[in-house]
Amino acid sequence: MTPVTAITGDENRPGDGTGPAPGTDAAIGDGTTGTGTGTGTGTGTATGSEPPCEQAPGQPRESGEGRSGGCWDDGLIARRSGGRRRGDGPAEPAEAEEHVPIGGAYGGPLRTRLDALRELVGLSSTRVESETLAEAGRVLDEASARQRLSARHTVVAIAGATGSGKSTLFNALAQVPLSETGLRRPTTSAPIACSWSEGSAGLLDRLAIPPRLRRRPLAGGADELSGLVLVDLPDHDSALVKHREQVDRVLALVDAVIWVVDPEKYADAALHERYLRPLAGHAEITFVVLNQVDRLPGEAADQVLDDLRRLLDEDGMPLGEHGEPGATVLALSALSGDGVDELRDVLGTFVQERTAPARRLAADVDAAAAGLRAAYVAEGLTGLDERAREDFADRLAEAVGAKAAGEAAEREWRRHAIRACGTPWLRLWRWYERKRLPGNGSGPPSATAPVEEELTARQRVEQAVRTVADAAAAGLPAPWAQAVREAAVRGADGLPEALDDLAAREAAATGKRPLRPAWWPAAVLAQMSMTLLQVYGGLWLVGQIVDLLEPGLVVPALLMAAGIVGGPLVEWACTAAVRGPARRYGQDARRRLREAAAGCGRARVLDPIAGELMRYREVREQYATVAGRGGARAAGR
Repeated sequence: MTPVTAITGDENRPGDGTGPAPGTDAAIGDGTTGTGTGTGTGTGTATGSEPPCEQAPGQPRESGEGRSGGCWDDGLIARRSGGRRRGDGPAEPAEAEEHVPIGGAYGGPLRTRLDALRELVGLSSTRVESETLAEAGRVLDEASARQRLSARHTVVAIAGATGSGKSTLFNALAQVPLSETGLRRPTTSAPIACSWSEGSAGLLDRLAIPPRLRRRPLAGGADELSGLVLVDLPDHDSALVKHREQVDRVLALVDAVIWVVDPEKYADAALHERYLRPLAGHAEITFVVLNQVDRLPGEAADQVLDDLRRLLDEDGMPLGEHGEPGATVLALSALSGDGVDELRDVLGTFVQERTAPARRLAADVDAAAAGLRAAYVAEGLTGLDERAREDFADRLAEAVGAKAAGEAAEREWRRHAIRACGTPWLRLWRWYERKRLPGNGSGPPSATAPVEEELTARQRVEQAVRTVADAAAAGLPAPWAQAVREAAVRGADGLPEALDDLAAREAAATGKRPLRPAWWPAAVLAQMSMTLLQVYGGLWLVGQIVDLLEPGLVVPALLMAAGIVGGPLVEWACTAAVRGPARRYGQDARRRLREAAAGCGRARVLDPIAGELMRYREVREQYATVAGRGGARAAGR
């Protein structure tokens, strides 16, 4: 191992020449007396008023500067062996690595997806339940928090089951016993962190790891692991609930995870169902290590490793083999050291890429998008087509009686036209017939008829609104379908009354004397002529009867017959001629009432529905950006 410079209570004090053999990497501290051995030997004693704190075996302490609350800060526990020791010459203070925010790593597709997710949450806050948006909000919060912290560090957690050898692997990677190991279970009761370089305090504060549990590799760490922050977690299957809660909390915040499994528990359902399967989308930041392979005889290690790969494939976690992105699977023995160097090399390459935070965040966005899919992805085409709009207008027209109003207008137009062109004797007879009718046709309507008609019209309006709302909500995700129906219901409030007022205004406008056709004056003149012929012929005959005129029945009889026959002929001709114009007049009245009803329904119901559908299309576009798979992979490259 690399020689170590251990700091004791006072490095300038002379040693007494006692200690372990030269070259032994060890450092022991008891809180008041520090003894350090390395390439040289020496002892020193330092006293102080600071309270002692928990310390890993072999971890030195220093009084005074460098301690925080009586505990070691993560950057001042040990120096790299390449540095100069005090007493050997002028001290050269170690330069802390520059703190660079990670903001630049959030460029390109990942930044676009985060912006889209933020916009999506904002647009959906009043439509989608807060529980559904909670994970998306958490991802945005964690993205913002991680962006403000160091980009030079990669936080990797070591997780596993009881007895899998997590702490042994943790110590093997640090090359010094930092985490307690043993047969007692659980051995690790709280997360312990080891940082290979300066500047990781903010990241460890985010993980809520106290300073007393922050370590540095005694040898200073290999250069290829510079920037690594390794966290040893409690057992995920611990009998203590608080241990499992700590594991879940830290796993949600780290940049990558090393899952340590052993030959006995590598197929544990708790591991696969609770962690590996839900985190299958995080394969690029996942390492699965089969530990304790030294216990397997012959080819058993390869067989167990192959079975582990099979289980990961069943979990949906892709394996990073043959240049494909995915999880890294290794076999090693942390106790004997076999395969540890390979893991250290893989970790070194992974850490030096400095893309783990962006990869983790991209995978979190993928997971959040998958959780939001049911709230944004519709089944098939959505929206109102022209047929649904026309059907809604027809139903409203039926509710306001547009057809009956058109037929009434047609009859009224025909009646006025025929009345102007009819014979006076026929009009007199019709007047007499109307006088004979009970109530003279002007009695008040019954009190129950308007109420029944009003209820029927209201029911038709409500049915029309329900039908168009169901058509608009068809295929939409549940939150947006509910929003569409609520918009329709709000718009339908007061719609029957508005349609009643509209129908009354249209009836009043239609009730005015309708315009007569252009040929009406000629028809009136012809009818008047026929009437004059009848009167003239009749008077001529009367004059002959009373001997005022010379006898001659042919001419006056012909004149009178012409008037008698010509009058009904003129009226019949007018009746046939007004049929087309009357129909067009009635159709115009029906069309005006239908368009007015449709306009009222459009303003009160269709426009609010269209607004909700437009808002849904907008959030659907944002969701498509959030769920972009290409962006997720490009973010980590």
